[in-house]
Amino acid sequence: MARKKSEKIVFENIEVLDAGAKGVCVAKAPDGKVIFIPNVVPGDVVDVQTVKKRKAYYEGRATKIHCYSPHRTDAVCEHFGACGGCKWQNMQYSQQLHYKQQEVYNHLKRIGKIELPEFEPILGSEKQLFYRNKMEFSFSNARWLTPEEISSGKELGKENALGFHIPKMWDKILDIKKCWLQEDPSNQLRNEIRAFANAHNMEFFNPRENSGLLRTLMIRTTSIGETMVLIQFFKEDKEKRELLLNHILEKFPQITSLQYVINEKFNDTIYDQEVICYHGRDYILEEMEGLQFRINAKSFYQTNSEQAFQLYSITRDFAGLTGKELVYDLYTGTGTIAQFVSKKAKKVIGVEAVPEAIADAKINAAHNNITNCEFFVGDMKNVFNDEFIATHGQPDVIITDPPRDGMHKDVVAQILKIAPKRVVYVSCNSATQARDLALMDEMYQVVKVRPVDMFPQTHHVENVVLLEKRKGE
Repeated sequence: MARKKSEKIVFENIEVLDAGAKGVCVAKAPDGKVIFIPNVVPGDVVDVQTVKKRKAYYEGRATKIHCYSPHRTDAVCEHFGACGGCKWQNMQYSQQLHYKQQEVYNHLKRIGKIELPEFEPILGSEKQLFYRNKMEFSFSNARWLTPEEISSGKELGKENALGFHIPKMWDKILDIKKCWLQEDPSNQLRNEIRAFANAHNMEFFNPRENSGLLRTLMIRTTSIGETMVLIQFFKEDKEKRELLLNHILEKFPQITSLQYVINEKFNDTIYDQEVICYHGRDYILEEMEGLQFRINAKSFYQTNSEQAFQLYSITRDFAGLTGKELVYDLYTGTGTIAQFVSKKAKKVIGVEAVPEAIADAKINAAHNNITNCEFFVGDMKNVFNDEFIATHGQPDVIITDPPRDGMHKDVVAQILKIAPKRVVYVSCNSATQARDLALMDEMYQVVKVRPVDMFPQTHHVENVVLLEKRKGE
């Protein structure tokens, strides 16, 4: 049965009190319920029209701002508000850092309910714009129209778009003219590809009908000037495919890797698809502290290269390595952390569930002449067992960098069973990190915490925690 539409209510002169989860801000309605409001800043005084009413809270949008917060700043992007990518672009960066550190503290204290040391200050990013090395855009044959366009009275027909999904709308694409997250040639590439495709009547994708030709565009760049472009086509059309790919090469001869995918599935993921290299290498190279890492179309690599270096440096520092330790790097991905810390360790064992990532890790280690790293593939909760420890040795230090869901309870149990001297826990989700820390609290004490801002203009934050065995354990 369909949910009954909520009655729209307007609350006047509401003060925005705090920054909440997922980038929205928090206020209190006159009846005491929480109101979640996007695109405002703590300290604003606003009129709010509700868009959803629930038992414990409202969701609303600001219709008028009576008083501007002192922490406001002008958003530089013309798409701010419609695009969901940089929800905090209207908040001063110092305040973004404040709320990120506060979120980490609240999660560890309220969810973990553990004793915490004084936090080291969050490490901000020198670059607050143009910091990403990977962007993914979607094609659509029906451009999303903004409320301003709809109310303009102008005749607006169906138009093609190449940009981002509207939040919570899987089939709606906002056409992006300039994105402030990735340096050129990113914007130049996207705008040229859109213009050329329109000029040659190439069909943009229709996700509802699962039809069209052009599906997605991925652009990856590195700090040493290499660029990867991947076009995802819904179907094979050799003539149009080669026409577009050849045009990209003609306009952007500096491209290191030009690849494509033919994907006829109902979802856009390429991880189960064949990626075909049309020009150049099938990978690009990134450098960090003298190491080189091969990044292919399916590789995971931190999307902020400069801050990744800072994150890994903090991780290595927390590990307290002297050159004598056996280190386990759980959820190693392509082995970047493992290789980064290897020169200060006796040996590093990396474990990861994705076979392609482990293949990349081995290639990168060989390329970097690293001989004290070994990498193994398998589901962490299954492979990280007593037999594995007996074969590869008792670790002195464990570094763990799990996905957003955190560690499986069996992995936590195994860490407690083998009881290394130190555990360094890197997390992109401090809520699940707090849950795991609570499970380890009886044996381990949190002695250091350092949040790292990898994603300016957003609410996302990484966090590094050092755990040491309690005395007597």
